[in-house]
Amino acid sequence: MNAVLLKDITFSYDGKTKILDGVDFHADYGEISLIAGHSGEGKSTLASIICGIIPNVNSGTLEGQVIIDGENIDGKKMGDICRKVGIVLQNADEQIVHKIVEDEIAFGCENLAFSQEKIAKQIEIVCNLMKLSPNWKTRSLSGGQKQRLITASTLAMGQKIIILDEPLANLDRQGGQLLMDTLKSLAKAGYAILVVEHRLDMVMPFVDRVWHISQGKAIEVENKQEFLKEQTKAIEDICPIFQIKDSIFDIKSVKFIVKKREILKDISCQIPKGARMLLLGENGCGKTTLLRLIARLSKPTAGNIYQYIDSKLGQKKSGSKRYYKRVGVVYQNPDYQLFMPTVREEIELCAESKEYAERIENLLGVAHLLDRHPQSLSQGQKRLVSIASVVASKPDVLILDEPTVGQDYDGLRRLVTALNEIHKQSGNTVITVTHDVRCADALCDVAIHIKDGKVFRFGGKEIVKDFFS
Repeated sequence: MNAVLLKDITFSYDGKTKILDGVDFHADYGEISLIAGHSGEGKSTLASIICGIIPNVNSGTLEGQVIIDGENIDGKKMGDICRKVGIVLQNADEQIVHKIVEDEIAFGCENLAFSQEKIAKQIEIVCNLMKLSPNWKTRSLSGGQKQRLITASTLAMGQKIIILDEPLANLDRQGGQLLMDTLKSLAKAGYAILVVEHRLDMVMPFVDRVWHISQGKAIEVENKQEFLKEQTKAIEDICPIFQIKDSIFDIKSVKFIVKKREILKDISCQIPKGARMLLLGENGCGKTTLLRLIARLSKPTAGNIYQYIDSKLGQKKSGSKRYYKRVGVVYQNPDYQLFMPTVREEIELCAESKEYAERIENLLGVAHLLDRHPQSLSQGQKRLVSIASVVASKPDVLILDEPTVGQDYDGLRRLVTALNEIHKQSGNTVITVTHDVRCADALCDVAIHIKDGKVFRFGGKEIVKDFFS
C-alpha cells in the first residue's frame, strides 16, 4: 500500500510561476525514498504539500490529489495530518521552542496526548538513538546537535510516515551514519521514510527508491549507482600549493565554558596568513565556537587570540565596525544575516563597489535572483546569497561555517570554484568548517582536527583524508 500518493500535483506560490507542474509521486511503507534535485527546484515544496504545511500554513495555488495512507487530505486540518505524518524541516532553529532537550522532545508527544509514562519512555529511547542528553540546554547545542534534536523530537511522536528535509545538513559522518541506520531500521519495521538530501554519498546506500525533481516534474531514477556517480565526483582544487610564511591569528591556551560545560578546553594553534584553513571535528567538539571567538562574536573564558591583520584593530576580545570591515563572517544559518528587501540590495549593501558585487553575483550564480526577497528563497539559495553578500565586501579574512549546506552537486562545484577564484586573486585568509567530503579537500591548504575541545591534529590535506576515511 502507498503511504503517500500524489496525482497530477501543480503548485504556485504566486499564482503565476509553477514550482511543481503535473507531478505524480508515490512512497511506500517499508521503504526509504530519496527526493533529490537542484536547489530551488521544489523539493521542500513537495515535502510541505505531503505533510499539509501547504496549503494550511504556507499559502499558494495547489491542484491535484494528495493521498496519505489511502485517504485524500484535501480540506483536512493540520492536526489530523500530523497524526500520520511527521516532518523534520531544514532550519533546526525554527523548530526548537524549549530551553531543555527533554522538554523539546516531550512537546510534540504532549500535543498528541501521550501519557506521561509513554513520553518519558520516548524521551529515553530517542535520546539514546540520537546521542543526546535530556538535560542539555538547547541554546548551547552545536548545529549538528540541534539537527539531531529536531529529528529525535519527530521520531518520538511515532508517526508511520516521516519526512526529513536535509537531515544531514550539519551532521558529521558519524552522526549521519547513526541517523541513516536508525531510519533503515524504522523502514524495515514498516515505516515510510522520505528524505530530501544533497549529500548523496551518505544516503544512497540506505535508500530503496530515488526521485529526481527537475523543471517542475518528479522522475524516478532507475540506475541509482550511475546517478550517484554523476553527483559525487571529486571537486578539483584549482589553487596552487600554499607556502606558510606569517601568521594572521595566534591562538594561545583558549578556553570557552558555558555554565560549567567545557566546550573548548585548551586550544593553541596558529592560522597562517593567506591560507585556506579547514576546521574538522565531530558535532559539538567546538568548531563553531572557535570561529565565533576568532570573529570576536564571543569572548574566550580564558586565553587569548592575537590578530595580525592590522595593528590599528588592536587585540581586544570584542569586535568593532573597523574589525568587521576586515573580517567577514558567514553564519551557519543564513536567516540570521539576510534582512534587505531584495537580493540585489543584500549583496550591494557592503560591497566594495557595484561592479564587484555584479562579479560576485555571476560567480556564485545568483544573478537571476536579484529581484527576489531573500527570505523567499530555498535554503540552498539563501546560503549562496549570504556568502555573496559577505564576499562582496572583499574582507581580508573570510569565515565560513558550513557554507555548502543545501547545495546540489552543480551548485557545490560552482561555489567551491568561485571561493577559490576569489582566494587566488585577493590572497585572503579563508577559515571554513564543513562536514562535506565532496569539497573539503578542495577548500584546504591547512587543516586542524579538533577533538574533545582540543587540537587533536594539525597539518595539511592529509588531515582531511584521514578524517573522512
